[in-house]
Amino acid sequence: MATTSTPASSALSMKLLIDTKARRVLFAEASKDVVDFLFSLLALPVGTAVKLLGKESMVGCVGNLYGSVEKLDGTYVQPGAAKDALLHPAVLSPAASTSSTLFLLTEPSSGKATEAVGSVGGKGFVQGIVTYTVMDDLTVTPMSSISGITLLNAFAVEDLTALQEKTVQLDCNQGLEILKASLQSKTVLTDVFLAKKAPVNA
Repeated sequence: MATTSTPASSALSMKLLIDTKARRVLFAEASKDVVDFLFSLLALPVGTAVKLLGKESMVGCVGNLYGSVEKLDGTYVQPGAAKDALLHPAVLSPAASTSSTLFLLTEPSSGKATEAVGSVGGKGFVQGIVTYTVMDDLTVTPMSSISGITLLNAFAVEDLTALQEKTVQLDCNQGLEILKASLQSKTVLTDVFLAKKAPVNA
């Protein structure tokens, strides 16, 4: 996929609909590129997720597995097997390495564009003919005006003045936060973009 040289041009954005009283994201409007990114998380090897997020931040025992491989002396590794294959797995198979990157996320600290995970022949996963609805729990559906009204009814929103629209940028940091939250939470958009981190039990 062609990208311009301006880092900001590779940033993705989503439009959130926020219930300010309940301090939660009801849903988001997202473009094809955002949905392609979300779906590409499914293609991530577990080892890559651990490497990106850090083994300390993993829920459950996967971080322990990763740490065990890190500490394992080469004496105990089978001939021909490489620790790096588990610690730094390739996101793309060699056969797919010539495909275009799914899209780029901007690294805010360096202003440098970083390859996003996954690649699908430069076309992505979904069609770009519609806008998509992304729920707080990352359920994705094609959007329509009727579905928007149905969602407001489903959320039993009575005070429309409490609703706020907010456009957020999706860069490398937010991408990693979404990945982390998706492994730990059912309210990903709220957790990432509203920083709803009141006394956490987890």
